[in-house]
Amino acid sequence: MQNNHSPKELMLDRKLDMLLNRIIGENSELTQLPLTLLDKLIRDEEIQEMQDFANNVAISRLGFNDHGPVHMRTVCYNALKMMYILHTQGIQTNLEKEGPGCFEDSILAVMTASFLHDIGMTVSRQDHELYSGIIAFSVVDRILKELLPDPHDIRRRIIIRSMVLEGIIGHMGTHKVHSLEAGLILIADGCDMTKGRARIPMEINTRPMVGDIHKYSANAIDKVSITRGEERPVRIRVFMSSEVGFFQVEEVLLQKIMASPIRDLVELYAGVEGMDMKRYQ
Repeated sequence: MQNNHSPKELMLDRKLDMLLNRIIGENSELTQLPLTLLDKLIRDEEIQEMQDFANNVAISRLGFNDHGPVHMRTVCYNALKMMYILHTQGIQTNLEKEGPGCFEDSILAVMTASFLHDIGMTVSRQDHELYSGIIAFSVVDRILKELLPDPHDIRRRIIIRSMVLEGIIGHMGTHKVHSLEAGLILIADGCDMTKGRARIPMEINTRPMVGDIHKYSANAIDKVSITRGEERPVRIRVFMSSEVGFFQVEEVLLQKIMASPIRDLVELYAGVEGMDMKRYQ
């Protein structure tokens, strides 16, 4: 069955495809598996329905910002971009450094965790990261068996699945994570805070609700830039139209960076456009 994706989803699908092709093209040890996985994650009907309903709960029921397919694709793109920047500077993932896996396994784990990290919103906002892990377990198993069907790949599937679950459960910073892979998900999630993410709840909710400060703060964020840093490997810059955006930076993104195992690899700057940027990290 062909899923009906929104124009924003399709745009992000193309961006992910381009980024993966670039990463694969520059690393001869990589196969086409990341592209095959992307196609599976995009086309999987169960994943799409869970992402859509998570968004329904977040926006229509709770009045929060986007927690659906666009957000999860954005997190995937952010995480892969940071992973790519780190890899070009010789920084290994935990699976590479510790030996049980390789760079490609880390890519597969980060992609899968990104696409599934908020599906627990289908159940509850409170502890949704834990519900996401519970719900994702069988989905991850199924996807990985389709991707790596050889019975001899069982060890590889178990290792990737473990990394996926760490990334999902750790993405709120409420449960400590220890790998670079999970740390990327944590920060990538915090980086998705531009005004586009708050557009729908800003339009449909007119009465005061819990979470309003996040919507108004996110609505002040014009752009989040992830590039190679100067003093540290990764530089994140947040451009905003008003100072209310500092709430989102200081209470969400900065907290996630500080909880991440890769916090020392990241520079963070934020500021109102036309004014000097404040350095946090």
